Amino acid sequence: MKRSLFQLPSLGSICLPCRQRIARAQAFPSFQIPPKRSLTTTTHFLADTTPTSSNASAISSLADLSQSFASRSSNPLDESIIPKGIFARSQTQPSLTHLPIIRPHHLHIYATRHNCHITLTAGNRNPIISVSSGNIGFKKAQRGSYDAAYQLGAYVMGLIKNHAMLDEKYQGKGGQIRQLEVVLRDFGPGREAVTKILLGGEGRALRGKIVRVMDGTRLKFGGTRSKKPRRLG
Repeated sequence: MKRSLFQLPSLGSICLPCRQRIARAQAFPSFQIPPKRSLTTTTHFLADTTPTSSNASAISSLADLSQSFASRSSNPLDESIIPKGIFARSQTQPSLTHLPIIRPHHLHIYATRHNCHITLTAGNRNPIISVSSGNIGFKKAQRGSYDAAYQLGAYVMGLIKNHAMLDEKYQGKGGQIRQLEVVLRDFGPGREAVTKILLGGEGRALRGKIVRVMDGTRLKFGGTRSKKPRRLG
């Protein structure tokens, strides 16, 4: 039977909060954690169990299944699991890691308003051919015309054909052209002119080697103030 706070012995000189704390401790004793129990594990096998009449067939089927898996795991190359000839096929066919890496050549077309530059580079980006409209006889304002860029593209295609760079026996600088990437830069008259060359009869042999066409035009954002545009008239 619980006693009130004022009926507890020897609590006359203790303040009320302390009396409440002592009464709460006496009314609810401290909780003791029971000692830990030691756990024991036992291993049971299907062969050691004594089957009853009801589940004897189920246990026997499980035992047969476990024995079949154990026999298959002991022989991982069992032909009943792996089809015959799969390892022979993997040894005869080369994997992707053994295939040679083909670095494509690059045809850079830099077409400005005043000139056109064409550069053919090897797979390691070393230049093979580098010519402009001024190298084939055009002077001053004529270098930026459409006709000059067209003749420049035909001249480059002639150099590639004369040096037999598309032939498998070619052992010159840069090696045979197996793949080609075209890089266009700026929007001068030479951009359309050289594109016509590649799509025409002059670029028929080289057109089949092209695997990618990219645009390398420089885009300006931020930086210093641009030059004042030229005004004529």
